[in-house]
Amino acid sequence: MHTLSERISAGELRTGQRLGSESAIAAEFGVSRGTVRQALQDLQRLELIATRAGVGSFVTFDGQPLDADAGWARALTAAGAEVTTEILAITLEQPAARPPELAGRDVVVVSRRRLLAGRPVSYERATIPATGQLRDLPTTGLVDDSLTATLRAAGLAPGHGTQDVRVTATSPEVAAVLEHEPGTPFLHTTRTSYTRSGELVEHVESYLDPAHFSLHLTFGEPA
Repeated sequence: MHTLSERISAGELRTGQRLGSESAIAAEFGVSRGTVRQALQDLQRLELIATRAGVGSFVTFDGQPLDADAGWARALTAAGAEVTTEILAITLEQPAARPPELAGRDVVVVSRRRLLAGRPVSYERATIPATGQLRDLPTTGLVDDSLTATLRAAGLAPGHGTQDVRVTATSPEVAAVLEHEPGTPFLHTTRTSYTRSGELVEHVESYLDPAHFSLHLTFGEPA
């Protein structure tokens, strides 16, 4: 508890920033989850943190959970799905309208679609900062054809983020990529991830075929 209290007081943990899960904190400090739970209760009594029941969500493909941190290509393969990834374009663009953290800055946009038995099931546009080695991606390409591996090689690993999901009718442009009729309902997800220090990692907009993709929600902490 003392270490967490010092981090909060020193500003290393900002107001509104999520702490790691109980299991992650337990692993970091080499203690049990019970010890972590007690420490969090003590910090709450000191009004250093506010806690709430655990809530999480993840996208599934044909009922199999996909780990965004590990990369969907690897997660799909692990789930036994015969899905191939097609890189449509990697471009350097300016300015970025979204996310606001990158507005007015050069960005790299990676456009991909995933195919199941030759039929498109998803279309994704990932926007990342055009800094350091990432700026050269239009000519160098992705590390092992993986955006996750490319970002990690550049020192960017997601620590937290947000994801919004809604159903939307595909525009003519998106429908052409997905080889569907315009106006076809698709899951539209918007995910923005940051490093633990708050640096933006990527902003991804995805269109997912609801015949295969769904959103799974978990809540509460197990006893």
